[in-house]
Amino acid sequence: METTPFVIERTYNAPAAKVWKAITDKNEMKQWYFDLAEFKPEVGFEFRFYSGKDPNAPYLHICRITEVEVGKKLTHSWRYDGYPGDSFVSFELFDEGNKTRLRLSHNKIETLGDNPDFAKHNFAAGWTQIIGTNLEEYLEKTA
Repeated sequence: METTPFVIERTYNAPAAKVWKAITDKNEMKQWYFDLAEFKPEVGFEFRFYSGKDPNAPYLHICRITEVEVGKKLTHSWRYDGYPGDSFVSFELFDEGNKTRLRLSHNKIETLGDNPDFAKHNFAAGWTQIIGTNLEEYLEKTA
């Protein structure tokens, strides 16, 4: 069973406080991530959203915040309603002067089962779009 997490790093032309707000404020998140009904960067807070390749049959994502280091790290579980397994997503911020390096790690993807939609390469493509393109474009347009 594969246990290597998916990791992506990007450096943004934005201060860490701005990137932290983008990944923790639901009003900002809906501009580049998912439109969440509610979100609080507090350990134990659960949030849900629908998403998937088929807009007519999206998956219900159920996530719970498991770790918060304000301004530095946010981790939450990631699972699908009706499917086994729990994976974990971590956003880590590294202040590099007037820039910020973000490292996203998605761990334990293999626990989500053998549904082809939950294959590691699909997560890699999704996170590359979200972190590598959507977040960067959002931060640049709000500079």
